[in-house]
Amino acid sequence: MTAQWRPAPGPVVCVGETMAALAPCPSGPLEDAEHLRLTVAGAESNVAMYLADHGIPVAWLSALGDDPPGRRVRAAVAAAGVDVTHVRTDPDRPTGLLLKDPHRTGTRVHYYRSGSAASALGPGLLDTEPVRTASVLHISGITPALSPSCRDLVTRALGTPPAERPYAVSFDVNHRPALWRDGTAGTVLRDLADRADVVFVGLDEAQNLWGAELTAIGVRELLPHPRIVVVKDGADSATAAVRNGEVIAVPALRTLVVEPVGAGDAFAAGFLAGLLRGGTTTRALRLGHITAVSALKVTGDHGPLPDVRAVRRLLALSAEEWTRVARVEDGHREEARPIGEPPALGREW
Repeated sequence: MTAQWRPAPGPVVCVGETMAALAPCPSGPLEDAEHLRLTVAGAESNVAMYLADHGIPVAWLSALGDDPPGRRVRAAVAAAGVDVTHVRTDPDRPTGLLLKDPHRTGTRVHYYRSGSAASALGPGLLDTEPVRTASVLHISGITPALSPSCRDLVTRALGTPPAERPYAVSFDVNHRPALWRDGTAGTVLRDLADRADVVFVGLDEAQNLWGAELTAIGVRELLPHPRIVVVKDGADSATAAVRNGEVIAVPALRTLVVEPVGAGDAFAAGFLAGLLRGGTTTRALRLGHITAVSALKVTGDHGPLPDVRAVRRLLALSAEEWTRVARVEDGHREEARPIGEPPALGREW
């Protein structure tokens, strides 16, 4: 079997829109709320913040309006240790906005991003210094749906064959149906994903896009070219199918869910951090699960990682020990948390 592929050492650059986010406080249906809490929300900046938490040098590239929400977004991402010095301020377009509407059946999200500053991003962004010196460029399927120029950006990033690119490309499918009214999502996202080096996709997401009967192996067959395809099966497991034929599945950690938004971004960051540190595929999957728990336990998109000792103990478990932490023999869900951490409150995952 060939040696495991890993990105070259160096910083990560995450490209995509981040919006100001308003959510009811306390949590509940938006129409009943008397108070709203202002936070920030963006898939790619979420990945950047969690990478910074893991000690990986990372920059976020985007555009924000010259407005209070834009300044709030910039400050929040910078406070997490992410380089935001190349984020452009657009004097003519606003920062995007989203409203969270929590219900017992899940959180609905309402977007107000048409004509936003980030929707004017284009392929010229790829000529900036952070991208030219990056080890990994992380993008998602949200960006090409924002505008023609944003689609050109992503298409150009993936247009060069992997062997000729100066950086590896990480692509999270991140299908947002509301952004794909023309019915092209399945075709476009499959084509883009198949050009990346590392792909992240949820199994349910893949089934909705490409076929209800798909399995993790079926997704790999649909995307034959990436070096690694990671298929996340919610609360059950994540499977990494490597181009050398290796297929590894690692059960997810149990936790009590406060809100699931942002968990996929956290997982991607953990997995990439594991790869960049030279770990095995199994170790990268574990670090993805550990990081995802941090997002599941908070109402915002970005929660604190467990302490370093707890992470090391979890990563050092044998396969059997990890499985015991992640599952119970009688099949009932129980709370599991990183060693030494107090229990969270909320719905079980």
